[in-house]
Amino acid sequence: MWDYSEKVKQHFFNPKNAKLLSDANARGDVGSISCGDALSLSLKINPDSEVIEDAGFQTFGCGSAIASSSALTEIIIGKTLNEALQVTNQDIADYLDGLPPEKMHCSVMGMEALHAAAANYRGESLEDDHEEGELICKCFAVDDLMIKRVVKANGLSTVAEVINYTKAGGACTACHEKIEWVLDACLAEMAGEASAKPLQVAAQASAVVQDIPVEDIPMEFDAALAEKITVIEQVIAEVRPAVQADGGDIRLVDVEDNLVFVSMSGACTGCGLSGLTLANVEVKISKALGEPYTVFPVQETAPVAKKEATYDC
Repeated sequence: MWDYSEKVKQHFFNPKNAKLLSDANARGDVGSISCGDALSLSLKINPDSEVIEDAGFQTFGCGSAIASSSALTEIIIGKTLNEALQVTNQDIADYLDGLPPEKMHCSVMGMEALHAAAANYRGESLEDDHEEGELICKCFAVDDLMIKRVVKANGLSTVAEVINYTKAGGACTACHEKIEWVLDACLAEMAGEASAKPLQVAAQASAVVQDIPVEDIPMEFDAALAEKITVIEQVIAEVRPAVQADGGDIRLVDVEDNLVFVSMSGACTGCGLSGLTLANVEVKISKALGEPYTVFPVQETAPVAKKEATYDC
């Protein structure tokens, strides 16, 4: 049995706003009963202030789906539509004091329904029927665009996490290889987008150490990130001599939430023992920073090999 929080149980047994609004002026429908989960979210939005005055939902799914839908309505009532659109699936899970990893897709469904309702209210059309994205999982009708959004929003790094957050690949498993292709391409893109960030932050951190006036430091300076990168660099510096002694090298490329991207060169490239090195670095970084981190190897210069299809994150 899943380990549900008391708040999840409360919203399951006594859901809030489980209703269909007769005077709703926005509606978002996601999922499919044939796929196991479906959510219809209706909103009453003040046309002048765009404040969400009421919200209702009808959910077909498990206890986590009902609790997530209930939590979503409680979170967004009283917010403006733009404020509500800042709500993430993680906010829904946090409101419920957490969801089991295998049930995180329920919070994602709530977020998707909210965006669909907003588009409906504004007369916009969300891409549907996979007109732009490629259908990856036929069992649960999940395309590559949804996988990319969820990976970037939640910092996912494994196929198992993608399954937990989207349900893609959770049935017949035939799409696991395609999921891996999309995930690899997305992670490589994420690393590429911020490849210069560690160098910039490190330079800014160095400026602080050298007592350069604060007003001369760029406003985007992130002291917490600089401190985190300093710790990670120290860990990598500890293991680098042993790696170099074996004819290889390792260096930091990027840090994104709890993902650490590194490049391995020289004899490390293609070495069967490089996985042990990465695991050792991962353990040391997690211990030094006091929370779990995942170390992911990327190639900085060589293009990521595409397998039959190209997925741009």
